[in-house]
Amino acid sequence: MGRPANLSAPKSFEDVDIWQKAHTFVLEVYKVTEGFPKHELFCLTSQLRRAAISIPANFAEGFRKASKRDKVRFYGIALGSLEECRYYLRLSKDLGYADTADLRNRLEEISRMLTRYSSAIRASFDS
Repeated sequence: MGRPANLSAPKSFEDVDIWQKAHTFVLEVYKVTEGFPKHELFCLTSQLRRAAISIPANFAEGFRKASKRDKVRFYGIALGSLEECRYYLRLSKDLGYADTADLRNRLEEISRMLTRYSSAIRASFDS
């Protein structure tokens, strides 16, 4: 992704909008899953939280990788976790545990951003 000349490259994963939005998504997932039935604590609650955490965590890990291929690999893992969350949010809605529309919208935005970010890096070594 091109960056305007007046902006410096991010120094930390925490400076990247994708990570910030993914981190906020995790915080919101924790809030929503607090209301899930207790019998889901070791199943859906745990699975959704783990998958959500994996998105910004893998982005952070990929951010510091030296090779572009390694970066893209970790961003791909983050995208896989994002799709896992997409399913868990659908399941949560269908089971009547929570209205997940807002979370699903946030996830869609993160997905678009991360896909573009990863594609731009991939294009730089595919060409």
